[in-house]
Amino acid sequence: MRVLITGATGFVGQHLVPLLIAGENETAILVREAYGMGQPLPASLAAIRDRLQVVYADLRNYRLTGRALQQAQPDVVFHLAAAGVADPFLAVDTAMRHNVAGAINLLRATFKHSSTGRVIVARTPGEAAPANTYQASKAAAWSFCQMYARQMRWSIYGAAIFQTYGPGQQSNTLVPATFAAALRGQDFPMTSGTQQRDWIYVDDVVAGLAALAKADLEPATSLDIGTGKGATVLEVVNQVYALVGRGGRPLPGALSDRPGEQERQVADSQRTNALLGWQADTSLSEGLRKTLAFS
Repeated sequence: MRVLITGATGFVGQHLVPLLIAGENETAILVREAYGMGQPLPASLAAIRDRLQVVYADLRNYRLTGRALQQAQPDVVFHLAAAGVADPFLAVDTAMRHNVAGAINLLRATFKHSSTGRVIVARTPGEAAPANTYQASKAAAWSFCQMYARQMRWSIYGAAIFQTYGPGQQSNTLVPATFAAALRGQDFPMTSGTQQRDWIYVDDVVAGLAALAKADLEPATSLDIGTGKGATVLEVVNQVYALVGRGGRPLPGALSDRPGEQERQVADSQRTNALLGWQADTSLSEGLRKTLAFS
Protein backbone atom coordinates (compact mmCIF):
# COMPACT_ATOMS: atom_id res chain seq x y z
CA MET A 1 0.00 0.00 0.00
CA ARG A 2 0.89 3.65 -0.33
CA VAL A 3 0.34 5.10 3.13
CA LEU A 4 0.48 8.60 4.59
CA ILE A 5 0.75 9.38 8.30
CA THR A 6 -0.09 12.69 9.94
CA GLY A 7 1.34 13.10 13.42
CA ALA A 8 4.27 10.86 12.48
CA THR A 9 6.61 12.81 14.77
CA GLY A 10 4.43 12.02 17.80
CA PHE A 11 4.68 9.09 20.19
CA VAL A 12 2.42 6.60 18.37
CA GLY A 13 3.48 7.87 14.94
CA GLN A 14 7.17 7.19 15.58
CA HIS A 15 6.28 3.55 16.30
CA LEU A 16 3.81 3.19 13.42
CA VAL A 17 6.15 4.42 10.67
CA PRO A 18 8.83 1.69 11.08
CA LEU A 19 6.12 -0.98 11.27
CA LEU A 20 4.61 0.14 7.97
CA ILE A 21 8.01 0.33 6.30
CA ALA A 22 8.85 -3.16 7.54
CA GLY A 23 5.63 -4.33 5.87
CA GLU A 24 6.94 -3.11 2.50
CA ASN A 25 4.47 -0.24 2.33
CA GLU A 26 5.41 2.91 0.41
CA THR A 27 5.34 5.30 3.34
CA ALA A 28 4.94 9.07 3.39
CA ILE A 29 4.73 11.39 6.38
CA LEU A 30 2.98 14.75 6.42
CA VAL A 31 4.81 17.23 8.65
CA ARG A 32 4.75 20.95 9.27
CA GLU A 33 6.84 23.07 6.91
CA ALA A 34 9.30 23.87 9.70
CA TYR A 35 10.76 20.39 9.10
CA GLY A 36 11.60 21.44 5.57
CA MET A 37 13.39 24.56 6.78
CA GLY A 38 15.95 23.11 9.15
CA GLN A 39 13.97 21.67 12.06
CA PRO A 40 15.30 18.11 12.50
CA LEU A 41 13.05 15.08 12.41
CA PRO A 42 13.03 12.93 15.55
CA ALA A 43 16.00 10.57 15.60
CA SER A 44 13.85 7.48 14.99
CA LEU A 45 12.53 8.98 11.73
CA ALA A 46 15.81 10.60 10.70
CA ALA A 47 17.41 7.12 10.80
CA ILE A 48 15.01 5.90 8.09
CA ARG A 49 14.68 9.17 6.17
CA ASP A 50 15.90 7.57 2.93
CA ARG A 51 12.90 5.20 3.01
CA LEU A 52 10.33 7.92 3.57
CA GLN A 53 8.57 10.38 1.34
CA VAL A 54 8.14 13.63 3.28
CA VAL A 55 5.40 16.06 2.31
CA TYR A 56 4.83 19.39 4.00
CA ALA A 57 1.62 21.10 5.09
CA ASP A 58 -0.19 22.71 7.99
CA LEU A 59 -3.53 20.91 8.20
CA ARG A 60 -5.22 24.19 9.08
CA ASN A 61 -4.48 25.29 5.49
CA TYR A 62 -6.62 23.44 2.94
CA ARG A 63 -4.56 24.48 -0.07
CA LEU A 64 -1.30 23.20 1.41
CA THR A 65 -3.00 20.04 2.64
CA GLY A 66 -4.38 19.37 -0.84
CA ARG A 67 -0.94 19.85 -2.37
CA ALA A 68 0.58 17.36 0.08
CA LEU A 69 -2.10 14.75 -0.62
CA GLN A 70 -1.64 15.20 -4.36
CA GLN A 71 2.09 14.57 -3.92
CA ALA A 72 1.68 11.50 -1.72
CA GLN A 73 -1.30 9.88 -3.53
CA PRO A 74 -1.95 7.48 -0.61
CA ASP A 75 -4.22 4.46 -0.54
CA VAL A 76 -4.50 4.78 3.24
CA VAL A 77 -4.13 7.82 5.52
CA PHE A 78 -3.47 7.42 9.24
CA HIS A 79 -4.60 10.65 10.90
CA LEU A 80 -2.75 10.78 14.23
CA ALA A 81 -2.01 14.51 14.38
CA ALA A 82 -3.80 16.40 17.15
CA ALA A 83 -3.26 19.32 19.49
CA GLY A 84 -3.78 18.78 23.21
CA VAL A 85 -2.82 15.13 23.71
CA ALA A 86 -0.57 16.06 26.65
CA ASP A 87 -2.26 19.43 27.32
CA PRO A 88 -5.99 18.64 27.24
CA PHE A 89 -7.14 22.04 28.54
CA LEU A 90 -5.76 23.95 25.57
CA ALA A 91 -7.50 27.07 24.25
CA VAL A 92 -10.80 26.44 22.47
CA ASP A 93 -9.72 28.29 19.30
CA THR A 94 -6.52 26.25 19.10
CA ALA A 95 -8.39 22.98 19.55
CA MET A 96 -10.98 23.88 16.92
CA ARG A 97 -8.43 24.98 14.32
CA HIS A 98 -6.12 22.01 14.74
CA ASN A 99 -8.44 19.15 15.62
CA VAL A 100 -11.68 20.02 13.86
CA ALA A 101 -10.76 22.22 10.88
CA GLY A 102 -7.54 20.23 10.39
CA ALA A 103 -9.42 16.93 10.22
CA ILE A 104 -12.00 18.33 7.79
CA ASN A 105 -9.29 19.72 5.52
CA LEU A 106 -7.52 16.36 5.51
CA LEU A 107 -10.69 14.44 4.65
CA ARG A 108 -11.67 16.78 1.82
CA ALA A 109 -8.16 16.75 0.37
CA THR A 110 -7.80 12.97 0.66
CA PHE A 111 -10.99 12.11 -1.16
CA LYS A 112 -10.53 14.81 -3.77
CA HIS A 113 -7.34 13.06 -4.85
CA SER A 114 -8.37 9.46 -4.17
CA SER A 115 -11.71 7.81 -4.89
CA THR A 116 -10.55 4.46 -3.48
CA GLY A 117 -8.58 5.57 -0.42
CA ARG A 118 -9.42 5.25 3.24
CA VAL A 119 -8.69 7.31 6.35
CA ILE A 120 -8.03 5.86 9.80
CA VAL A 121 -8.78 8.56 12.39
CA ALA A 122 -7.21 8.28 15.84
CA ARG A 123 -9.81 8.93 18.54
CA THR A 124 -9.75 9.24 22.32
CA PRO A 125 -12.02 7.31 24.72
CA GLY A 126 -12.80 10.62 26.44
CA GLU A 127 -14.98 11.59 23.48
CA ALA A 128 -17.81 9.57 25.05
CA ALA A 129 -18.16 12.16 27.86
CA PRO A 130 -15.85 15.11 27.13
CA ALA A 131 -14.37 16.77 30.20
CA ASN A 132 -11.82 19.03 28.52
CA THR A 133 -11.23 20.99 25.34
CA TYR A 134 -9.14 18.27 23.69
CA GLN A 135 -11.79 15.58 24.14
CA ALA A 136 -14.60 17.89 23.01
CA SER A 137 -12.74 18.90 19.84
CA LYS A 138 -11.96 15.28 19.01
CA ALA A 139 -15.62 14.38 19.48
CA ALA A 140 -16.62 17.21 17.14
CA ALA A 141 -14.08 16.07 14.55
CA TRP A 142 -15.43 12.51 14.66
CA SER A 143 -18.97 13.83 14.11
CA PHE A 144 -17.78 15.39 10.85
CA CYS A 145 -16.04 12.14 9.94
CA GLN A 146 -19.29 10.24 10.44
CA MET A 147 -21.22 12.78 8.38
CA TYR A 148 -18.82 12.54 5.43
CA ALA A 149 -18.66 8.75 5.64
CA ARG A 150 -22.43 8.40 5.57
CA GLN A 151 -23.25 11.20 3.15
CA MET A 152 -20.37 10.73 0.70
CA ARG A 153 -19.70 7.02 1.40
CA TRP A 154 -16.08 7.90 2.08
CA SER A 155 -14.09 5.09 3.73
CA ILE A 156 -13.44 6.71 7.09
CA TYR A 157 -12.81 4.56 10.18
CA GLY A 158 -12.23 5.45 13.81
CA ALA A 159 -9.63 3.96 16.12
CA ALA A 160 -10.34 4.80 19.76
CA ILE A 161 -6.87 4.40 21.27
CA PHE A 162 -6.87 3.70 24.98
CA GLN A 163 -4.18 4.50 27.58
CA THR A 164 -1.03 4.00 25.54
CA TYR A 165 2.43 3.73 27.09
CA GLY A 166 5.89 2.55 26.07
CA PRO A 167 9.38 3.74 25.06
CA GLY A 168 9.66 7.29 23.76
CA GLN A 169 6.53 8.71 25.35
CA GLN A 170 6.46 12.37 26.39
CA SER A 171 8.10 12.82 29.79
CA ASN A 172 5.14 14.70 31.29
CA THR A 173 2.72 11.81 30.83
CA LEU A 174 1.99 9.41 33.68
CA VAL A 175 4.10 6.31 33.00
CA PRO A 176 7.38 8.04 32.03
CA ALA A 177 6.95 10.59 34.83
CA THR A 178 6.47 7.75 37.31
CA PHE A 179 9.52 5.88 36.02
CA ALA A 180 11.61 9.06 36.26
CA ALA A 181 10.67 9.59 39.91
CA ALA A 182 11.09 5.91 40.82
CA LEU A 183 14.53 5.72 39.18
CA ARG A 184 15.62 8.72 41.27
CA GLY A 185 14.17 7.11 44.40
CA GLN A 186 11.81 10.03 44.89
CA ASP A 187 8.22 10.14 46.10
CA PHE A 188 5.57 10.67 43.42
CA PRO A 189 2.76 13.16 44.16
CA MET A 190 -0.35 12.10 42.25
CA THR A 191 -4.13 12.25 42.13
CA SER A 192 -6.30 9.78 44.04
CA GLY A 193 -5.34 7.14 41.46
CA THR A 194 -8.75 5.48 41.58
CA GLN A 195 -9.38 6.13 37.88
CA GLN A 196 -9.49 2.83 36.00
CA ARG A 197 -7.91 2.79 32.56
CA ASP A 198 -7.16 0.27 29.81
CA TRP A 199 -3.34 0.33 29.51
CA ILE A 200 -2.08 -0.77 26.10
CA TYR A 201 1.55 -1.08 25.04
CA VAL A 202 2.45 1.06 22.03
CA ASP A 203 3.55 -1.88 19.85
CA ASP A 204 0.07 -3.36 20.22
CA VAL A 205 -1.49 -0.02 19.30
CA VAL A 206 0.36 0.27 16.01
CA ALA A 207 -0.36 -3.38 15.18
CA GLY A 208 -4.06 -2.67 15.72
CA LEU A 209 -3.92 0.40 13.48
CA ALA A 210 -2.20 -1.58 10.74
CA ALA A 211 -4.87 -4.30 10.97
CA LEU A 212 -7.64 -1.69 10.74
CA ALA A 213 -6.13 -0.32 7.53
CA LYS A 214 -6.76 -3.69 5.83
CA ALA A 215 -10.21 -4.43 7.23
CA ASP A 216 -13.43 -4.52 5.20
CA LEU A 217 -15.83 -2.48 7.31
CA GLU A 218 -18.79 -0.18 6.85
CA PRO A 219 -17.77 3.50 6.54
CA ALA A 220 -17.95 5.38 9.87
CA THR A 221 -17.16 2.23 11.86
CA SER A 222 -15.10 2.94 14.96
CA LEU A 223 -13.26 0.27 16.92
CA ASP A 224 -11.56 0.30 20.30
CA ILE A 225 -7.80 -0.26 20.35
CA GLY A 226 -7.23 -1.59 23.86
CA THR A 227 -6.75 -4.75 25.88
CA GLY A 228 -10.23 -5.03 27.39
CA LYS A 229 -8.68 -5.09 30.87
CA GLY A 230 -8.66 -2.25 33.38
CA ALA A 231 -6.19 -1.24 36.08
CA THR A 232 -6.30 1.84 38.27
CA VAL A 233 -3.74 4.60 37.96
CA LEU A 234 -2.50 3.80 41.47
CA GLU A 235 -2.05 0.11 40.57
CA VAL A 236 0.15 1.10 37.64
CA VAL A 237 2.20 3.55 39.69
CA ASN A 238 2.70 0.89 42.39
CA GLN A 239 3.85 -1.62 39.75
CA VAL A 240 6.42 0.86 38.44
CA TYR A 241 7.87 1.45 41.92
CA ALA A 242 7.97 -2.30 42.59
CA LEU A 243 9.79 -2.90 39.30
CA VAL A 244 12.40 -0.19 39.90
CA GLY A 245 12.96 -0.89 43.59
CA ARG A 246 15.05 2.17 44.42
CA GLY A 247 12.96 3.65 47.19
CA GLY A 248 10.45 6.45 47.17
CA ARG A 249 6.72 5.85 47.08
CA PRO A 250 3.52 7.07 45.46
CA LEU A 251 1.63 9.85 47.26
CA PRO A 252 -2.00 9.34 46.19
CA GLY A 253 -4.26 12.30 46.86
CA ALA A 254 -1.42 14.84 46.86
CA LEU A 255 -2.90 16.31 43.65
CA SER A 256 -6.54 17.01 42.81
CA ASP A 257 -8.38 14.78 40.36
CA ARG A 258 -9.34 16.45 37.10
CA PRO A 259 -12.93 17.74 37.26
CA GLY A 260 -15.45 15.72 35.25
CA GLU A 261 -12.98 12.93 34.45
CA GLN A 262 -14.51 9.54 33.68
CA GLU A 263 -13.82 7.04 36.44
CA ARG A 264 -13.58 4.03 34.10
CA GLN A 265 -12.38 3.73 30.51
CA VAL A 266 -11.94 0.16 29.24
CA ALA A 267 -12.01 -0.96 25.61
CA ASP A 268 -14.60 -3.24 24.06
CA SER A 269 -11.92 -5.64 22.88
CA GLN A 270 -14.38 -8.43 22.04
CA ARG A 271 -16.11 -6.32 19.39
CA THR A 272 -12.75 -5.29 17.93
CA ASN A 273 -11.58 -8.90 17.78
CA ALA A 274 -14.85 -10.01 16.16
CA LEU A 275 -14.70 -7.35 13.42
CA LEU A 276 -10.95 -7.09 12.97
CA GLY A 277 -9.50 -10.45 13.99
CA TRP A 278 -6.93 -8.63 16.13
CA GLN A 279 -6.26 -8.32 19.83
CA ALA A 280 -3.51 -6.89 22.02
CA ASP A 281 -1.10 -9.50 23.36
CA THR A 282 1.22 -7.57 25.72
CA SER A 283 0.30 -7.78 29.40
CA LEU A 284 0.64 -4.72 31.60
CA SER A 285 3.50 -6.22 33.61
CA GLU A 286 5.37 -7.21 30.43
CA GLY A 287 4.81 -3.80 28.85
CA LEU A 288 6.09 -1.99 31.92
CA ARG A 289 9.22 -4.18 31.98
CA LYS A 290 9.84 -3.36 28.31
CA THR A 291 9.36 0.33 29.01
CA LEU A 292 11.78 0.20 31.95
CA ALA A 293 14.45 -1.30 29.68
CA PHE A 294 14.41 1.94 27.64
CA SER A 295 14.09 4.33 30.62
